[in-house]
Amino acid sequence: MNKKETIQLADDSEISILWNTVNNAKAQVIFAHGAGANMNHEFMNEMSALFNNLGINVLRFNFPFMDKRALTGKRYPPDRMPKLLACYKAVIHYLNAENTKQTQQGLSKHLPLFIGGKSMGSRVAATLVAKKGNVIEPDDLTDNELNSISGVFCFGYPFHPTKKPDKLRLEPLQSSAKPILIVQGERDTLGDKAEIIDYQLPEHCQCVFLDDGDHSLKPRVKSGFTYAEHMKGAAKEVTAFIEHLTSQ
Repeated sequence: MNKKETIQLADDSEISILWNTVNNAKAQVIFAHGAGANMNHEFMNEMSALFNNLGINVLRFNFPFMDKRALTGKRYPPDRMPKLLACYKAVIHYLNAENTKQTQQGLSKHLPLFIGGKSMGSRVAATLVAKKGNVIEPDDLTDNELNSISGVFCFGYPFHPTKKPDKLRLEPLQSSAKPILIVQGERDTLGDKAEIIDYQLPEHCQCVFLDDGDHSLKPRVKSGFTYAEHMKGAAKEVTAFIEHLTSQ
């Protein structure tokens, strides 16, 4: 089932969301888009369909700058991290409230929740579950919200900006309070295989590399691999990650 909705926030702003659900799902994911394309991008559509085929419900949403682009027709840059975090947190809060309501009414069973995204969206998800010490920030998840999340998945994690390998974004991965799976193209310009191996990521953060894949997981024709194969492989890797964590 596909369903579009909006989340109404306290400041009267709205977040556009899109549900892709299946019968007898085994888990649910919140799937955030990257900096350059919204929740309806081809990558997001195809990966959501693959997740559904593997028995996983998907909730997508637009970050505020994307809805603003659609409203004005102008190309605004991504919001800064605090606003991105607040938006993602609002979606988690909404989903947990909906799950509680549905469970209490006997309309659905409790499903394990995983959060993640493509590129920038995955960085926001990882940042949300990072340990921040004893100081509680406004955009931190509550204990209940954090406990509701079983793990984080990342498609093309942006380890650094393009052509700026010294500006690393490792802290969310290193200090995560949850297991993380990264599915990365071998030749991703925002973090390729050789670079990532050198980072020596912690045990709770595993990385799977797709042969000759770029930042969108696409391989070159001469590699002998296909984009369709990589997309299916990426979805299966995340599903196996989910199944492993939920079987413990």
